[in-house]
Amino acid sequence: MEGSGKAVSTNELLKDECYADFCKDNFDVKTHTAQAIQHAIIAEQLAKLAQGISQLDKELHLQVVARHEDLLAQATGIESLEGVLQMMQTRISALQGAVDRIRTKIVDPYNKIVSRTAQLARLQVACDLLRRIIRILYLSKRLQGQLQGGSREITKAAQSLNELDYLSQGVDLSGIEVIENDLLFIARARLEVENQAKRLLEQGMETQNPTQVGTALQVFYNLGSLKETINSVVDGYRASLEDNVNSALDIKVLTQPTQANARGGPGRAVMPTPGNTAAFRAALWTNLEKLMDQICAACAQVQHLQKVLTKKRDPVSHVCFIDEIAKDGQADILCTFWNAVTQILSIEFQKATNSSSFLKQALEGEYPKLLRLYNDLWKRLQQYSQSIQGTLTGNGNTELPPELPPGDVDMQDIFMQKKQDYDPEKALKDSLQPYEAAYLSKSLSRLFDPINLVFPPGGHNPPSSDELESIIKTISSELNVAAVDPNLSLAVAKNSAKTIQLFCVKSEQLLSTQGDASQVIGPLTDGQRRNVSVVNSLQQLFQSVGKVILGLSSFPPAAEHAITASSEMIQAHMGSAVQPLLRSVLDSVEAILITMHQEDFSGSLPNLGKPDVPCSLYMKELQGFIARVMSDYFRHFECVDFIYDNTEAIAHRSIELFIRNACLLRPLGEGGKMRLAADFAQMELAVAPLCRRVSDLGKSYRLLRSFRPLLFQTSEHIAKSQAVGDLIPYSAILHFLFTRAPLELKSPHQRAEWSIARYSQWLDDHPSEKDRLILLRGALEAYVQSVRAREGKEFAPVYPIMLQLLQKAMSLVQ
Repeated sequence: MEGSGKAVSTNELLKDECYADFCKDNFDVKTHTAQAIQHAIIAEQLAKLAQGISQLDKELHLQVVARHEDLLAQATGIESLEGVLQMMQTRISALQGAVDRIRTKIVDPYNKIVSRTAQLARLQVACDLLRRIIRILYLSKRLQGQLQGGSREITKAAQSLNELDYLSQGVDLSGIEVIENDLLFIARARLEVENQAKRLLEQGMETQNPTQVGTALQVFYNLGSLKETINSVVDGYRASLEDNVNSALDIKVLTQPTQANARGGPGRAVMPTPGNTAAFRAALWTNLEKLMDQICAACAQVQHLQKVLTKKRDPVSHVCFIDEIAKDGQADILCTFWNAVTQILSIEFQKATNSSSFLKQALEGEYPKLLRLYNDLWKRLQQYSQSIQGTLTGNGNTELPPELPPGDVDMQDIFMQKKQDYDPEKALKDSLQPYEAAYLSKSLSRLFDPINLVFPPGGHNPPSSDELESIIKTISSELNVAAVDPNLSLAVAKNSAKTIQLFCVKSEQLLSTQGDASQVIGPLTDGQRRNVSVVNSLQQLFQSVGKVILGLSSFPPAAEHAITASSEMIQAHMGSAVQPLLRSVLDSVEAILITMHQEDFSGSLPNLGKPDVPCSLYMKELQGFIARVMSDYFRHFECVDFIYDNTEAIAHRSIELFIRNACLLRPLGEGGKMRLAADFAQMELAVAPLCRRVSDLGKSYRLLRSFRPLLFQTSEHIAKSQAVGDLIPYSAILHFLFTRAPLELKSPHQRAEWSIARYSQWLDDHPSEKDRLILLRGALEAYVQSVRAREGKEFAPVYPIMLQLLQKAMSLVQ
């Protein structure tokens, strides 16, 4: 109990605030003392400290007494540990001595081995240097002899230099007196061989000699600089062409003669004087022609180089030179060079025209001339491709293995065979796009100007013949100038078609569309006269365009089609111009023919002698009307063929209406038949003015001729006639047979209580033979029902014949 009480008091002592600071890890004596002095409680603090020290001493005494045995055991264990540590120290010292003795036995042999290894390495290096020196001396001596052999031994000399370069790689040969002179000689020899090979390559490229080019390439291949040499040569051509383009388009050079005569002040713009524009343009086109020659020559040389690279193989390794170049992804040298050429042309032309408006105007105004130069360049390149193929194939190459197919030479010729993703001709002409667009715009303006001039605002008269000739001359001139290129021809042809369309639209605006323009009662009105003049003007244009088309023998089909389509448009406008008059004439013809039913055709034959059958009144009126229309209205049109093409349609329609109304005549007596037969004969005379020859009407004429004999035949003979169904429609014959039936058998229009005019309109609205036959069947069925209703015992004699014809016709149209 006492011990526990003391423990408690000790714990309480430690929990006291006075002693809490002493238990902290960061307790500081000076800080604690300063705080105690500051609070002026020193005596009290000392008393508490003394009490605490006394309490701690008591606690330590109690702990020693309680753990006396354990403390003694630990003190004994410390003495044993010191003995063990002393023994381990002795053994470590012994081990250290053993290690020192072993080190002594190993280090000396190792040092000797390192020394001997270094000596061996130096001996090996010395031997390698000696071998290299011996080989260098040998090759140097051989090289001297090869250089004396000139160009015949140049490839062997290059091979020797290549081997000498290999011997010099990775080692430092400086300071070796025995080969110092040889190394200097080798350096000079390399320069001499390279220069000689460059001269040989340049000479071979200029003269297109594949043997010289092949020899030079073999030298560079042996020297290991084939790729660099090819790149250097092609880059040189590219740079030279760029300089040539700049020089050809240099406005200062082009205006130099004029500038020499008149000095301008500082900042004066470089431009040709008004009197020397022609000289400026002449100098420009001369320069451009020279530029095309230079481009052609450069492309030919690069193409020749690629051809030789494609055929040439190394005689030792049999590696094709083009494959060696292809390792860097530049197998198609010509394509790369051509792409660079087209880019140079596009960029430099744009720069030059942006800096000089005179140059821009010259290229835009004479674009066809520039395009012709480009086309000539392309043709020359293609011709050269064909010739170089024959040259290379004819010369042959002894180093070309026989297993190389001859066709492989043409695989990379872009001038003869286009690639799927690259069109070299299009790439060339793409540089001309801005000038083409400007030229076409000006060309369209030149074409439209005379049109707008001859059709002033508020004008009422069409252009005169001289004005039309001026328009056609402009169109022909533009087309002839554009004939240098198919694409340009097509574009200008489309512009010409727009011009013709504009003429047609302007002419259409002059047409009179009022009621007097289509009248056919009185004389020609002013509106009709103007319409005639417009149509005649369009006819002259049509004829002139036809002559232009005949002169386009070398034009592409698409361009001819564009002009031809525009000429068809002229015909369409002419047709729309005369259509109101034609409709009016046709309406009048139909109105005259329908008066046929107002005359009496039910009379019988006279008993006295040969009957004198006069022409019906409606036929006389029709003949007089058609003759008057042709003389008063259509005679003024100069386009005779065009008018006949349109009036023949009136003739066809007139015959159709005449036969239709003749079939609908009821009643029809024998005397009426004779007069109607005379009308059939007079109908040929009536429509004669509407066509060149009546026989030209074809089926309508044959129908008119075939129907007339049927007037006097029996119904049985009519049903068996070969013309029925083939030439004469079944519906027309059935309509005609109604005239031979009793009044009880009503015609379709009588049953429907329609007028002749309304029934004729229904027939026009239903041209289908089936629809007409169904209507006729309804009339026959109505007749049957009426007979049965009155309990009649027999039908009219003509009814079975009509029913048989109807059934036959219906079976054919099903």
